[in-house]
Amino acid sequence: MSKPKQGSVRERGDTISQEKVIEIKNLTKMYGNHVGVKDLNLSVYRGEIMGFLGPNGAGKTTTIRSCLALIAKTAGEITIFGLDSHRDSVAIRKKTGYLPGDFGLIPSVKVRFYLKYLLSLSGCDSTKKMVSLAERLQLDLDRKTNELSKGNKLKVGIVQSLMAGEDLIILDEPSGLDPLMQQEYYRILHEEKKRGKTIFMSSHNLAEVESVCDRVAIIRNGQLVVVEDIRVLQEKTGKVLEVEFRDTVNIDEFKFEGVGGIRQDNGRLVLTIHENLDSVIKAVSNHQILNMNLKTYSLEQLFLKYYAGGETDERGGA
Repeated sequence: MSKPKQGSVRERGDTISQEKVIEIKNLTKMYGNHVGVKDLNLSVYRGEIMGFLGPNGAGKTTTIRSCLALIAKTAGEITIFGLDSHRDSVAIRKKTGYLPGDFGLIPSVKVRFYLKYLLSLSGCDSTKKMVSLAERLQLDLDRKTNELSKGNKLKVGIVQSLMAGEDLIILDEPSGLDPLMQQEYYRILHEEKKRGKTIFMSSHNLAEVESVCDRVAIIRNGQLVVVEDIRVLQEKTGKVLEVEFRDTVNIDEFKFEGVGGIRQDNGRLVLTIHENLDSVIKAVSNHQILNMNLKTYSLEQLFLKYYAGGETDERGGA
């Protein structure tokens, strides 16, 4: 596999520091003869939100657990805050908020008691922030943990990862909130970023990280295929517009610069849009619309389009 493209470090607004909070060099983790992660190199900078994307089983959780010394690495080096991830793991964890993908709760205790207990372990008394986060996420602190839905259990996990105000926040697939709560969660993450916090979050959902991340690293079969600014990645993937009209249309009306893959499929017009979305929508509005759907490529479509056969796409710049 060719070396992954390394994108520029850009920020949505403020300037990102060039200080490396996480630096991974040639990380390899073997499970017997099975490769979990192979020769992975990745840096995460202070004050950025880095998305770590890949399908299930790609190596995201293995990488995260290796960073936190929850599993032993086979080879390579990982430093966090300039400290060795395994030798100095206790010191690192004191500065890191973590939401594991398999986050569990002590049964039959009130959420408030459980979170205060975790705060006491961290040596931090930020009950005010705990309560504020719970209110924003509409989490009832007086419910017992065994009474919570899956979504509310996730809210507990989110609150515990953020409430102590650590400098680094690592989130392993934090998905499962309803759309309104998801947007509030994104706002919270952006606020943490503005406070100078660094966020490293894994996901298998490209659309999810588009809303919040500055850069994204994509892993497949234990190897990085691209590290890129999210805006450049969006230009590569584009959006897919599907329209079903009541009247007849000529596809030539939609041949704008940055619009490709134009086809008619079972009475629907399908376009891939990289730019000139406004012009396309204006052309669509000249007709009678029966149904319309605009969506971003899924991660699976992204792989099929740009990384089929293990090759990275060469457009997009370093």
